[in-house]
Amino acid sequence: MKPNIGITQKELKKSTSLLNVLLSNEMTLYVKTRKFHWNIGGNSFMELHKLFEGQYNALEAIIDEVAERINKLGEKTIGTMKEFLDHTTLKESPNTYPNQKEMLAELLDNHEHIITEIRESLSVYEEEANDAGTTDFVTGIMQKHETMAWIIRRYLS
Repeated sequence: MKPNIGITQKELKKSTSLLNVLLSNEMTLYVKTRKFHWNIGGNSFMELHKLFEGQYNALEAIIDEVAERINKLGEKTIGTMKEFLDHTTLKESPNTYPNQKEMLAELLDNHEHIITEIRESLSVYEEEANDAGTTDFVTGIMQKHETMAWIIRRYLS
């Protein structure tokens, strides 16, 4: 049954299409952060190992929230790696194992990419999709990424 919440089906589809991209980016960043957690080495091993663990746990929670938001808006949620890779705007780096600084720089770049995409999508949610609820929802996610990016940026300063 489709939701009857004052938003047309076309508007709901616009929101859920953008949310699928966000979900795919979150999943891609989650997997990348896990990979770096597993492969970190060097002088700050334990500190960065724990940092990455905290961040991938936060990303896991965001992934679940985004998936549930898509369901709340009446759509099925994608859930295979192929689907995520088809929708993500982040780049993967298979068979590469960067050093600490490169890991941090790549994660920072990915968080900032997500922040920028969310910021650009806010007017679409608000004006084109008539979806104030999703506008508020993704603003909260953007703020979480701003915090994670700030923490990583401090390591690179």
